[in-house]
Amino acid sequence: MRKIIQLFGLVVLFVGCNQKKEQFKNQAWGNALGTTYSIIYIADKELDYQQEIDSVFQVLNQSMSTYIPSSDISKINEGDSTIIVDDMFKEVFDVSSEVHKASNGYFDPTIGVLANAWGFGPGEQMELDSLRVDSLLGYVGWEKVKLNPDNTISKKHPSIRFDFNAVAKGYAIDRLGAMLDAKGIQNYLVEVGGEVLAKGTNIDSGKQWSVGIDDPQVETGRQLKQIVSLEDVAMASSGNYRKFRVDPETGEKYVHTINPKTGYTKNSNVLATSVVAKTCAVADAYATSFMAMDLNDSKQVLENHDELEAYIIYLDEKGETKEFFTPGFEALVKR
Repeated sequence: MRKIIQLFGLVVLFVGCNQKKEQFKNQAWGNALGTTYSIIYIADKELDYQQEIDSVFQVLNQSMSTYIPSSDISKINEGDSTIIVDDMFKEVFDVSSEVHKASNGYFDPTIGVLANAWGFGPGEQMELDSLRVDSLLGYVGWEKVKLNPDNTISKKHPSIRFDFNAVAKGYAIDRLGAMLDAKGIQNYLVEVGGEVLAKGTNIDSGKQWSVGIDDPQVETGRQLKQIVSLEDVAMASSGNYRKFRVDPETGEKYVHTINPKTGYTKNSNVLATSVVAKTCAVADAYATSFMAMDLNDSKQVLENHDELEAYIIYLDEKGETKEFFTPGFEALVKR
């Protein structure tokens, strides 16, 4: 889900010693991971980290892009059990294990075979009926894969396919933030495909970074539903209102959220979710989970994980639009 990020232009501000020091708004933007990215990082001089940014995306793609046949994940999906995965793959695997357990199995990156079958992956789309879906579910299940001590991956069946798209984008943002941290950058906003990581403040305003969340019921153009203030946290959002496909013959709409328990795409009363967490990988995974779960189940997860804040837009039993906020998320909303 893409969000409009509202930032205020940067001028000069100073910190300390009664002597003004010019601050520069350095920016990078482009295309990566099948989407767009925009990065603002503040420093006391003009900087160009484009090469480092490109390197982060390149290494991540080589590790986890299912659209690159030579990537590690593609080779593992094709049955190569000799691949020794890198630290990034291991970290994403560990986050996936954590959220899979916390979400009672609703977050499951082994849905790759289903993503392909429903037309949302790099593989062949299929004509699906209940028998075919039930058959494909045999190749889904996080308990059927294992990260071994030698950093290879074991699968209980060769047809099991990983799909880290619901967590890798957030993880890429975390890696970009880590790169900027290592450079000594204290104020930045990293956005990839609408997911964001905010550190420090927007020096122009002297306040936290302001980030907009789209209204999921606006079908043409974009309109903001909320604006939130973020500092030293990440936010990821998910929704089905823009990412879907329509069968050209039947006109039936298929959303990209797949329920790993049933094997079917999930059309539910939940329209969109936004999650705030310390890392964007975690926020990304939970935002996806809450799209697949019923609202009450999502609320239960949030009650058990006070490190998460969430905002969920849904339809009640009368079809009226409602909003659920955790108290911590509501405190971030700009009034």
